[in-house]
Amino acid sequence: MKKKLKETHEFEVMKLVLDKFLWVAFVMMALGLYVLIMVPAALLKGTLLLVSGAIMMLLFLIILYRHYEIGK
Repeated sequence: MKKKLKETHEFEVMKLVLDKFLWVAFVMMALGLYVLIMVPAALLKGTLLLVSGAIMMLLFLIILYRHYEIGK
């Protein structure tokens, strides 16, 4: 038998998951910028890391927008 979470507990769990998602995206973008600056020959690798981090940030924004009322 599964227990149903209260709305506050559900929000706390979602907040923890989204926080980790945001940190991973930030680290990917920071690593991409570091690679672009320090290793000029790795232009493609650095750019791919930056773009993938930005895509993760956009997914983060979409998840937040769909699950929570923002600005209403």
